[in-house]
Amino acid sequence: MTDTVFFDLDGTLTDPSLGITNSVMHALERMGRKVPPREELYSFIGPPLITQFMEYCNISKEEAEQAVVYYREHFSETGLFENTPYPGVWESLGRIKKTGKKICLATSKPEFFAKRILDRFGLAGYFDYVCGATMGEQRTAKKDVIEYALQLSESQRDNTVMVGDRRHDIEGAKACGLKSVGVTWGFGSRKELETAGADRIAGTFEELESILAEI
Repeated sequence: MTDTVFFDLDGTLTDPSLGITNSVMHALERMGRKVPPREELYSFIGPPLITQFMEYCNISKEEAEQAVVYYREHFSETGLFENTPYPGVWESLGRIKKTGKKICLATSKPEFFAKRILDRFGLAGYFDYVCGATMGEQRTAKKDVIEYALQLSESQRDNTVMVGDRRHDIEGAKACGLKSVGVTWGFGSRKELETAGADRIAGTFEELESILAEI
């Protein structure tokens, strides 16, 4: 049975779309590129930024690194708080906590920003550990964040489940030998989650809680 739950942040606990897309728009403007409609930039929610800038803009790694610098000009001061926790997230985390499960954050967002967001929205107290990416490239891929979380929390792979809204969460969990639950209220479709190989899929926080009690 599951005794530890790793949660993704963006698209799983909070809706960060305004802050992330505003930050991408800022970066594109600084790069002298055309800024598309906001909806086209939702692909930046979830994946590591350098990878996404490389793919979206068809640029080199070095250029993408500069794009991330521009992105963080806006995000570090304003964008990280242009964010909205999903309704019911506090109550759901509280109920999961009461079952005795250990709760950890495992996000591809830099850990420094993730902690500030949790503190800002009153979510920090539900987490036993907060694990995120580094500001550099030492730990950015989801599987690397999950491995770090496993080590820090001293969790057993067989008893740990990863919860997230994008394929990167599911693929990272599989790469680390973890069970996974995809959630459909974020930015990944049910098809994306199924294709990635999610063990279970939840459409509401209540459904997620029921699944966590079963697996």
